[in-house]
Amino acid sequence: MIVKYGYVRVSTKDQNENRQLEAMKQLEILKKNIYVEKISGKDFDRPIYQKLVKKLRPDDLLYIKSIDRLGRNYEEILEQWRILTKEKKVDIVVLDMPLLDTRRGKDLIGTFLSDIVLQVLSFVAENERSNIKQRQAEGIAIAKARGVRFGRPPKPLPSNFYKIYQKWKEGKITGVVAADACGMPVSTFLYKARAYEKVEK
Repeated sequence: MIVKYGYVRVSTKDQNENRQLEAMKQLEILKKNIYVEKISGKDFDRPIYQKLVKKLRPDDLLYIKSIDRLGRNYEEILEQWRILTKEKKVDIVVLDMPLLDTRRGKDLIGTFLSDIVLQVLSFVAENERSNIKQRQAEGIAIAKARGVRFGRPPKPLPSNFYKIYQKWKEGKITGVVAADACGMPVSTFLYKARAYEKVEK
């Protein structure tokens, strides 16, 4: 008996997986056979995915919404596809790309066409990931050039910082005592002190 499985993946916990889940439900896949993972697709070292692969048996049927839900690394997608179809002997259906349905065209030409489509789509998925990273890096660089600060804004110095700094600078108190008086770690006090000295010069 053929058992149907679904693999659903989003890259972060903030992303919504409902669109993929709805597609799986319409295929009448049992809830226990839908494996949902919220993790990056940069590699296949994913606990839920690995659990699914161990569960699969020959002639089982695996549904994926789109090829980039399987993964984002071109070579690794091809390798996983080989493992699933050749070693595990399961069929795969990529819902967004009907040509990627291993149940169809199992003759030489069908397999050849499927392999070509898979390679093209895998390349496109990885290329898009690279483009996104490049656009992010360029956007950050432009924002920094415009003076946009990233991360949390620095806390203002405590009102007694100057007096404490002077005592520390004159050797009247240690760095530990000075940091404690300012309510901050020693490393933070020393960093703030060095920054203050640069401003004063």
